[in-house]
Amino acid sequence: MIASEIAVKTTQLDTLTELNARDLVTAFKLDQLRSVRGLIDALARIPARRFSRQVLAFDQQVAEHGLAIASRSMINLFARQFTIWGQEHIPAEGPLLIVSNHPGMVDVMALWIGLECRSDLKIIAAEREMLRVLPNTCQHLLFVPEHSGARTGLLRAAANHMRQGGALLTFPAGTIEPDPTVRPGAVESLNHWASSTALLTRLAPEARIVPAAVGGVISATAMRNPVLNLFRERKDRDWAAATLQVLIPAYRDTHTRVAFGPPLQAAELLALGEPAAISPAIAAQVAPLLAQVTTER
Repeated sequence: MIASEIAVKTTQLDTLTELNARDLVTAFKLDQLRSVRGLIDALARIPARRFSRQVLAFDQQVAEHGLAIASRSMINLFARQFTIWGQEHIPAEGPLLIVSNHPGMVDVMALWIGLECRSDLKIIAAEREMLRVLPNTCQHLLFVPEHSGARTGLLRAAANHMRQGGALLTFPAGTIEPDPTVRPGAVESLNHWASSTALLTRLAPEARIVPAAVGGVISATAMRNPVLNLFRERKDRDWAAATLQVLIPAYRDTHTRVAFGPPLQAAELLALGEPAAISPAIAAQVAPLLAQVTTER
């Protein structure tokens, strides 16, 4: 490895370490302890650097072997068991839109494994500094601009990808949802999915739409840690639990499950008439899949 490559990788590692350390401190509200903030930051960098090395190794595997193989290595690190149902529903070619819930942690990687037959896969992703440090992974991502006025370009790029025969993965919730294996409200969350799915369906009428569901990404054991009682908000408790899974191998005891349903034709959904009816129709196909991934088998 030449000196310039070493310098780039060192810079990537340093940047990721700072970002992950900041997330770690924020997850446990330690950023509010200003009197000992320097010590806290120094201690946080130790596990943050270890995790950052794992993330960079993942990105390198994406370059060498693709999303699916790289994702398997991460799933093996952060889940005890992994199961997929319904891979036979994934068309091997042609315009495809995959629509899934978004419980966080390793859900995206679980879906990438399930979609291994689609090397042309792109994912609509929230803009995050950490992702921008991963050049190989970024090639598969279409970022959601922070300003809503700039999102027309994203929809156009996503639709063009499908019209050219590509596969696209999207999370209509636009935020982290309850893991159906440890939290109530996963099905109810489907009622709040954004209308962007309907827009993508209208812009790529030749596409097939595959509903998907993921569960078993947040550790029930981690959720019982007394530390979580310090947080009032559910999203704060879930974030802290996910952070504990990264920090403590004993909490990587999940059985992550992915289920894909039979594909829908975009033309059939467009025949519903009102655009507002499209997202609920897709969500109705996701609901039984959520029940499937909730049950340990």
